[in-house]
Amino acid sequence: MAVCARLCGVGQSRRCRRRQRQGGQDQPVSDSDVDMDDEEDERIVGQKQAAGGCGGLDCQAAGSSGGPGDVCCEHASGCRPQGQLGRAITGPPNPQSLLDLPPELLVEIFSLLPGTALPTVALICKQFKQILNTETIWRRRCAAEFGVNEELRKMEVGGVSSRDFYVKLLHPYKSVLGLWQPDIGPYGGLLNVVVEGLFVVGWMYLPPHDPRVEDPMRRRPLFRITMSEDKKASVECMYGHKGPHKGDIQTVKKDEFSTKCNQTDHHRMPGGRQEEFRTWLEEEWGRTLEDIFHEHTQELILMKFIYTSQYDNCLTYRRIYLPPPLPTDLLRPGLFKGTYGSHGLEIVMLSFHGASARATKLTGDPNVPAGQLTLEVDLSRPVVLPDLERQRSIEELSRLVLGVHAEVQREGPAPAACPPGEGPLGVTGGNGAAGVANGGTPAGVPEGGAAGESSSEASGGAEASGASRGSSAPSPPESQPFVLPLGVMARNEVYPRTCRKCFYGTGQIAGHGFTSPERTPGLFVLFDKDRFGFIWLELKSFSMYSRLTDRLGHAHAPDMERFEAMLRNMQSWTS
Repeated sequence: MAVCARLCGVGQSRRCRRRQRQGGQDQPVSDSDVDMDDEEDERIVGQKQAAGGCGGLDCQAAGSSGGPGDVCCEHASGCRPQGQLGRAITGPPNPQSLLDLPPELLVEIFSLLPGTALPTVALICKQFKQILNTETIWRRRCAAEFGVNEELRKMEVGGVSSRDFYVKLLHPYKSVLGLWQPDIGPYGGLLNVVVEGLFVVGWMYLPPHDPRVEDPMRRRPLFRITMSEDKKASVECMYGHKGPHKGDIQTVKKDEFSTKCNQTDHHRMPGGRQEEFRTWLEEEWGRTLEDIFHEHTQELILMKFIYTSQYDNCLTYRRIYLPPPLPTDLLRPGLFKGTYGSHGLEIVMLSFHGASARATKLTGDPNVPAGQLTLEVDLSRPVVLPDLERQRSIEELSRLVLGVHAEVQREGPAPAACPPGEGPLGVTGGNGAAGVANGGTPAGVPEGGAAGESSSEASGGAEASGASRGSSAPSPPESQPFVLPLGVMARNEVYPRTCRKCFYGTGQIAGHGFTSPERTPGLFVLFDKDRFGFIWLELKSFSMYSRLTDRLGHAHAPDMERFEAMLRNMQSWTS
């Protein structure tokens, strides 16, 4: 229709006004009708030119390469085709409702609406309902909302429409996209549910093999959702080594869902539990049991296998969020993988709360389980390291850090820098959110700590440092040499030899079964934007942390209030 030509440059530009007058019926076109339309076109074009319209020639003067019959490039909504000055793409007065618009333009408009609004649009009238059957609309919604694009063509060739794919798979399971923590007792985990191609896949993220903390994360598919031959969404369990088999997903309440395997025999191996354990150990640790000489480590490994294998991929997941970044954060918050002694590598989440940085476990162990606070760093108490020779002395480091710790104990705990009712997230000591580091400049530091190590694992070693106590202490330089004290145990012998900042902090240690938890002082060391470490004075050990670099969609908390509530819930799951 002429309206289309005037608004978007598509559709018929002539005689549509006459069709509207005749109720949309196609009737023979008379010469008088054509002449009348031509006169109306010229009258409207003349008015546009008098008002400053371009008429198509301005584009040509500006260097347009359009030939005769082409629509000018910059003024498609109001210009005439070049070379046809007597025929302008114009039409009747502005439409009075959406029903007056051509189908082509309605497709463009409906493609911009969220998919959840389209069923309501279909209820308006039969014309809209018919237009919403256009594949272009649903193809664009799949691409805009879920990033699915090229694969849709292949799916449509196979007989499944983009509309069915959106309505029966993507939209019903949109609520399970994002980051989740499985309820596996003290061990926890990290599940990322994403749309990959024509599937919704749940990937379990596993840390690299100990102690290669800077290696990329490993992924293992636990389930996937696909379109079956009868054009229905089908859930498949991916656990085990026999390929996909029947599974199920249930959404019990908001921010929580459960998975169930309907064919657990696919998880069994011909060699029985011994073969299953050897396979699990190679995947989990990258070695055999004979290669692990430490008896305590062997016991921990066997315990974890027995505990986790009993679930058979029938798990409950709770939603977790990444902390929203703030301009005042010195370090971008997020997820880090770090060394936890004989427990191997674990995943922790760094977040900032006023003048303190907190680390919360996403994967845990029998000593300090997943969901618990593992480290709190006081950003108001920076530590200036002495020269390298003095850094090698455990006595020097202990004197300085314990001196700060004694000062904190004398001052007593400061009011928590968190919303009312949140509490200090299990902190039993330290002044938490006190002042701001370096005279008012908030310093964001990453999380860390050997919170997973039991208090019985302490053995000789020391920490190096010089502490500046109180806000009057000198500011540390931007970069300073760093070396571990002699006797401090480190899973990684290769670590950075310079650091940006150091701060006083406390980490949580406990006995088996999270008994007698206590917070012990230590030194937080910020190496760069993606790495940090923590020296545990009581355990005489060093934990090295490295940032997760995987792209995690649908993960950030909508606001800090929602993130704080999630942290409280996480701690209550394993308290």
